[in-house]
Amino acid sequence: MRPTTLCFPVRSDGKVLLGRKKRGFGVSKWNGFGGKIEAGETFLQCAVRELQEETGLVASEEDFELVGFLDFHFTAAPELDHIGYVYILRSWQGKVRESEEMEPQWFAPEDFPYDEMWKGDRTWVPMVLKEDCVKGIITFAADGETVETMELQPFNPHGF
Repeated sequence: MRPTTLCFPVRSDGKVLLGRKKRGFGVSKWNGFGGKIEAGETFLQCAVRELQEETGLVASEEDFELVGFLDFHFTAAPELDHIGYVYILRSWQGKVRESEEMEPQWFAPEDFPYDEMWKGDRTWVPMVLKEDCVKGIITFAADGETVETMELQPFNPHGF
């Protein structure tokens, strides 16, 4: 079980920065920004590092708002199973740039490219963007794409 982070930068006009994955796990899918925790890192340190590596944006740990804790399971490939802390970010410095791993683009939430995102994102991403904090388990079927089960419930991030 790999610990990961996922961050959605949100501008004051409500547009959200997504990135199209250019290589590796989830290639060609639009997603938030994040990745695996490195040795000795906290979840927040990972979120700060991954955001900067993938977008060029610089943020402080205290600016990340915890809005989700998800446990992703892949029935046909358990080595891909991972837990993830999901954050919203409204304050940062720098300009967005493309990286070797991600092609970033701003989207209004109603224009999200859900058909090119992970199945299930259509359910939980709008919830966390409204800051309805959720935790749960998302299990993908043998094809690695179809959501077999999704169990979500609200949680209080301050008591987490």
